[in-house]
Amino acid sequence: MHWLRKLQGICIRRRTQMACRTVHIHAKQLASLQWGHQEVPARFNFASDVMDYWAGMEKAGRRAPGPALWWVSGRGQEVRWDFGQLQELSQRTANVLEGACGLQRGDRVAVVLPRVPEWWLVTLGCMRAGLVFMPGTIQMTAKDILYRLQASKARAVVAGDDVAQAVDTVAPDCPSLRTKLLVSEHGREGWLHFQPLLQGAAPAHRCVETAGQEAAAIYFTSGSTGLPKMAEHSHASLGIKAKMDAGLWMGLQASDLVWTISDTAWILNMLCSFLEPWTAGACVFVHLLPRFDPLVILQVLSSYPVSSLAGAPLVYRMLVQQDLSRFRFPHLQGCFSGGEALHPGTLASWRAQTGLDIREFYGQTETGLTCRVSKTMAVKPGRLGTAVPHYDVQVIDDQGRVLPPGAEGDLAIRVKPHRPIGIFSGYVDNPEKTAANIRGDFWLMGDRAIKDQDGYFQFVGRADDIINSSGYRIGPGEVEDALMEHPAVAETAVISSPDPVRGEVVKAFVVLAPQFVSCDPEQLTRELQQHVKSVTAPYKYPRKVEFVLDLPKTVSGKVQRTKLRDQEWRRPGPARAQ
Repeated sequence: MHWLRKLQGICIRRRTQMACRTVHIHAKQLASLQWGHQEVPARFNFASDVMDYWAGMEKAGRRAPGPALWWVSGRGQEVRWDFGQLQELSQRTANVLEGACGLQRGDRVAVVLPRVPEWWLVTLGCMRAGLVFMPGTIQMTAKDILYRLQASKARAVVAGDDVAQAVDTVAPDCPSLRTKLLVSEHGREGWLHFQPLLQGAAPAHRCVETAGQEAAAIYFTSGSTGLPKMAEHSHASLGIKAKMDAGLWMGLQASDLVWTISDTAWILNMLCSFLEPWTAGACVFVHLLPRFDPLVILQVLSSYPVSSLAGAPLVYRMLVQQDLSRFRFPHLQGCFSGGEALHPGTLASWRAQTGLDIREFYGQTETGLTCRVSKTMAVKPGRLGTAVPHYDVQVIDDQGRVLPPGAEGDLAIRVKPHRPIGIFSGYVDNPEKTAANIRGDFWLMGDRAIKDQDGYFQFVGRADDIINSSGYRIGPGEVEDALMEHPAVAETAVISSPDPVRGEVVKAFVVLAPQFVSCDPEQLTRELQQHVKSVTAPYKYPRKVEFVLDLPKTVSGKVQRTKLRDQEWRRPGPARAQ
């Protein structure tokens, strides 16, 4: 990491002049931004309108000295950048992307990096250059990467040593791919080397004046059937939405240190480890955390001045299983959980052992923050909170009619006659799927819920077949396709199954081909699990496998996943995950 220390010194010496621009939404303006009365600004760019604003405030002495990004490796290496340093480094990064990489405004860039500082630099650099960044998890296999590069027509990929070999394997089959940019201490044949290019890049860059509705990011999100869909977000649906949400839930101040435990590929990381903290001028804290270890998390919370912690319920479920009496968290004030429903028992145990509440928030890749329990709201166990002010969130029936409090129905956001800021632009190259998710005047969230008299929503369950395991959304079709590639599998159906730690896990019902019926089931289970890990992202493998003689089907021959899922969730006691 010597190059990082060298660049820290360069940034301090060579900060460039900039014009501070801001699009702060004042209280009176926010009051007018209720659903149906929002206007997307003609021009907006988070890098220039937010990051450069704080850099200017810092330079003018109107923001207290301190880091904006604080990264630790867990092995003694640390990086601390203030807004001025982030401004210059992201400008250098934009110059690398435009110059050495030859990318132009609107080009799509796959960013497949773990929790390293360069992920934040590349994302900001893409914003400055008007490029569309596409985050991806390093758990992807070559097959996953191939699909994403081909489907998106990506012009460049930014990756580290974790997936470089997999990218090289599929790159010849990706005709749109022109540039491979490597983030590593060492170079690689056929790749541009990010670190030396960054050091040699010009420290000043003129930010592209992106339109509010212009594409900023594409997230690949799993569906009930088929391969992941490309959900496109604009500069407004990310950046302006974050400014509208600021102060409505996390209540961040510029003095706060925010730690979000999330994969860089997920929207949760973008919301809580990028947009929200930096909108407030707060510091983003990042731990490399190459593997999830609750003891490491507790030690970090005890050793660093982390004031806000955000993560999936799994994080808190694992923490409360430790002896928390051994640790003290003197700075921790806000605890937030999203990605799946938080079990009331986890909330009660965390509160009893730490004295702190866990405040839930809810949303999806397509909608961003939708509901929340803010610091000023009462915590109701088992409740997702109330809708953010600029979203009209309701529980609706099969005809799109709003249901009264206490009635179960489909959770949805009103998008007609006016589409609120924050809703994504649509599924790329798939208008039919986008339209299919609208019922009447509402966008369907895909979840069943109940709204109480106070406006709090209670999550009931998924309305579709998506499996949400520890915050990871997994489409059953992807797992079924992977299983069907194995010669032992004649038919299969994949559903969610209850799990005491992960909430729910992937379970596969498998009808064996005749020649495999006599095989040892435990050995075959392990073989099938390993097979799925080898052809798709490892987190998607079925932790439970049940061999059956046949699958329930409709008269037309369609497998009834719903029937299997209902039977699975009615079974007494938690089923064992392997």
